[in-house]
Amino acid sequence: MGGPRGAGWVAAGLLLGAGACYCIYRLTRGRRRGDRELGIRSSKSAEDLTDGSYDDVLNAEQLQKLLYLLESTEDPVIIERALITLGNNAAFSVNQAIIRELGGIPIVANKINHSNQSTKEKALNALNNLSVNVENQIKIKIYISQVCEDVFSGPLNSAVQLAGLRLLTNMTVTNDHQHMLHSYITDLFQVLLTGNGNTKVDSSFLSLYDSHVAKEILLRVLTLFQNINNCLKIEGHLAVQPTFTEGSLFFLLHGEECAQKIRALVDHHDAEVKEKVVTIIPKI
Repeated sequence: MGGPRGAGWVAAGLLLGAGACYCIYRLTRGRRRGDRELGIRSSKSAEDLTDGSYDDVLNAEQLQKLLYLLESTEDPVIIERALITLGNNAAFSVNQAIIRELGGIPIVANKINHSNQSTKEKALNALNNLSVNVENQIKIKIYISQVCEDVFSGPLNSAVQLAGLRLLTNMTVTNDHQHMLHSYITDLFQVLLTGNGNTKVDSSFLSLYDSHVAKEILLRVLTLFQNINNCLKIEGHLAVQPTFTEGSLFFLLHGEECAQKIRALVDHHDAEVKEKVVTIIPKI
């Protein structure tokens, strides 16, 4: 495969590998939060909504107040509190749409330009939650290049780098925006190979290929394997003879343990998982 879109597959594979464990955390956390009673209190001032004592889900009017506050204030403390509150509320699908309709995505994204690294991190976290919504991704994609620059030019293993990687993971789950990362492949390799435990992949990653794992996660990690395998091969032959660093994502995916786990999934009860495995096995 060649060209920007082919290279984008590699970038997507890298990001999905780095973010797979985080995806499980998000799914689990989302269920716990979704079980909470979604109460809405009487109207409060915008600053009151950010003081940490207000933990109910905000309605459209309150979100509008919060966005106006975020856009109008220059107080770094209030900006961070507003971003945290918006990010928490963006974890709920109804608010992901409301914030977009209120014109909130550019307001939040503007804060990734902030000179304060903590503020930048909070803005990336809020965008990460908003990016779960596919329609929101259309608006967020214009910031991908800037996010990549911040992620790969900043300190290794920093909070901003990790927040940016989480956002890029969500943005590349589908094929729509993967090609936008083709020029950052070298940087992605560098982060995954030299980062600490937060950005590297350990052997526990292979547990995602176990048969009891949720279908949606199994399909993602199987697609990850398929995409990387396709990119490393041209017309069925290895395009290069890479030496994979032990503990790296590629080392794990091209090891015998991973191959055995994938072969075992041919007997999976879900037809979609089984179909995906059948297409992969001849390439192992």
